[in-house]
Amino acid sequence: MRYVEEFQDPAAARRLLEDIRAAVTRPWALMEVCGGQTHSIIRHGIDQLLPEEVELIHGPGCPVCVTPLEVIDKALEIASRPGVVFCSFGDMLRVPGTGRDLFRVRGEGGDVRVVYSPLDALRIARRNPDREVVFFGIGFETTAPPNAMAVLQAHRLGVRNFSMLVSHVRVPPAIEAVMRSPSCRVQAFLAAGHVCSVMGVAEYPPLAERYRVPVVVTGFEPLDILEGVRRAVRQLERGEHTVDNAYARAVRPEGNPAARAVLADVFEVVDRAWRGIGTIPDSGWRLSERYRAYDAEARFAVEGIATREPAECRSGEVLQGLIKPHECEAFGTACTPRTPLGATMVSSEGACAAYHLYRRLGGPAARSAAPSPAAPPPGTPSPVTPSVEASPVV
Repeated sequence: MRYVEEFQDPAAARRLLEDIRAAVTRPWALMEVCGGQTHSIIRHGIDQLLPEEVELIHGPGCPVCVTPLEVIDKALEIASRPGVVFCSFGDMLRVPGTGRDLFRVRGEGGDVRVVYSPLDALRIARRNPDREVVFFGIGFETTAPPNAMAVLQAHRLGVRNFSMLVSHVRVPPAIEAVMRSPSCRVQAFLAAGHVCSVMGVAEYPPLAERYRVPVVVTGFEPLDILEGVRRAVRQLERGEHTVDNAYARAVRPEGNPAARAVLADVFEVVDRAWRGIGTIPDSGWRLSERYRAYDAEARFAVEGIATREPAECRSGEVLQGLIKPHECEAFGTACTPRTPLGATMVSSEGACAAYHLYRRLGGPAARSAAPSPAAPPPGTPSPVTPSVEASPVV
């Protein structure tokens, strides 16, 4: 049995940092794909502890953040309808749509409920056969299997008053979109370990070969991320570009065959719009023809909603790794967790939320102010888990 503490060991972190410093001879830019990894990096000060030649770029790996504005507005429209119980995970309630959010809809009398599983929404539907119950199904390949199982279960039980507003997205096409951008600076990727635990790694070797970038499958604890960086830097320095599984304790090459089979049955691959980025071919899922009766978008006839992002919000540039959150003029002023302009400020995995929560400015000043891994300041839990007070203060 392995425990989390093993992957937060200060001595092991120092050794990994020393290995990275010894290996690096020139600047390299690495993108962590997952928003959970971004929060771990900022929380533990990993980007500050790395040698200045290694830059970590935050990618479009927050499922709440990339849910397009038009889908949020569709959710608001459905949730406002009489006779509807709209169920969602809690992190979607404050995501701004056009002029309001799900909290506002609930305040105006809409029956908006926070659930902890799509099966909770299915149970609500079975207990309330006279109400239309809608579950907001968003996320990457990690949340897609349980959402698919809820639809499958509704189909098996014959529950007709249950439907799902689907906005699922897929990671590999997003990586390809990043690499095809004319402004791309990414030279290696830290792939999300939980996504690969479901889908396996078969989609990544063609990307690594086509764009000549290392892809390292990485976990979420400090040592996981540092090991991923170490392996990526070593590949870059050697001129290699392969897929390397640094998270073998959770990821098998084939992923989870049972989960993949359910996904192939319930969903079909489609082009999908990403908030702040645009439409990426083959980057999403929708319900397959067999289960189309459970598609809330069709059931409530909200397909035609069109929207426009607020001009002052630069979350799209943050999601593409073109700027850091603090480089947005609205960060911390017009845009805060209480008054968000975009989802990256309110999501639990959003980069802007991470910078705001841990009071981080980033850049050279923040790096120079970072605690040394060999001599952490008094009161710091470990070299890779500096307290909020030890981090640079806005």
